[in-house]
Amino acid sequence: MKKIIALILSLAMIIGMVACSAKTDESGSADAGSSDVKVAVFWYAFSDAYLSTVRAALDEDLDAAGIEYQDFDSNNNQGTQLEQVQTAVTNGFNVLVVNLVTSGSADAAEQIIAAAGDIPVIFFNRAVEGDGEEGTVLNAHDNIAFIGTDAPEAGHMQGQMIGDFLVENFEATDLNGDGQISYAMFMGDAANVEAIYRTQFGVEDANAVLTENGYPELVYFNPNNSDKYQLDPNGAWSSAAGNEFMGTNLAEYSEANGNMIELVIANNDDMAIGAISALQAAGYNLGDGNCTKIPVFGVDATQVAQDAIADDTMTGTVKQDAEGMATAICNTVSDIASGSSVADAASSVASSADIYSMADGFTNKIFVAYAPYTG
Repeated sequence: MKKIIALILSLAMIIGMVACSAKTDESGSADAGSSDVKVAVFWYAFSDAYLSTVRAALDEDLDAAGIEYQDFDSNNNQGTQLEQVQTAVTNGFNVLVVNLVTSGSADAAEQIIAAAGDIPVIFFNRAVEGDGEEGTVLNAHDNIAFIGTDAPEAGHMQGQMIGDFLVENFEATDLNGDGQISYAMFMGDAANVEAIYRTQFGVEDANAVLTENGYPELVYFNPNNSDKYQLDPNGAWSSAAGNEFMGTNLAEYSEANGNMIELVIANNDDMAIGAISALQAAGYNLGDGNCTKIPVFGVDATQVAQDAIADDTMTGTVKQDAEGMATAICNTVSDIASGSSVADAASSVASSADIYSMADGFTNKIFVAYAPYTG
């Protein structure tokens, strides 16, 4: 009987920690602190497909928790975002949730923090520090936190996934039979640490798997491109960029010319879906089993990408847990609303579920785990 009771209590604790809800007092009513909280949520761009999923989940969570909030679209402009933050502070918002426009910019983050003053700031998704600058912002302030992902993890997972796929399907993927796989790489933002690591490890780790199994490394399709990637010029990670790049590529690189691109690697699902549209316009990846399928890999596991994988027009992606990120943000806000410090709120969230962890050397940097997704 004691074991059964303990199990029930454990399950109740897990459910309570994972679900975002407003804190309650002994009477069961919402904590008075929640009614005093006004949350301003700043999104780098409403147009981002993955973040649209996060936004929908976070709105739902905050509504369920009874927390007052307002969403702001910074439209991919850091100056606009700073002005929005300043206006929100003036208008009485007292918790700021910020998806920084200029990813990895300590200067941009510090400007937001300065504008916030004593108001808690929860940064999320887009890094507030550049590669090699870890801790220069997050460890310098007591009233801030970051909820995001371990940047290299998605690249490593994608590279492993690609390598494993090619080992099993090398001859079928090698359309021109030259003994090597020609690939295209679509990069979202040159300054974004997630994009940097995905671009690097998506290829490096795939090559490691290939060579370990006796196959040659990947070859970039355009020998004149020393960067070995095509960059969205607007830093928007957009399907339009993926479509335009792939369409342009296919005008020169084709099966008829003997130099067809045999693999597409994209930093996110939106660019991957754009590339698939261009491939379909050229007669590939139609999902009917009667045409050639070029393997396409992305990151995020958006619903559109999941549907494409189910339809056999896309090969794989890496899940960036939108609901998990939204829940972590909401629970952090809810704890702050109930009187917890930002550090205590972050610590509580980091220990609340297996998908969360605290980054080494930090007390306020929460990672949400990635996971491979192939359907």
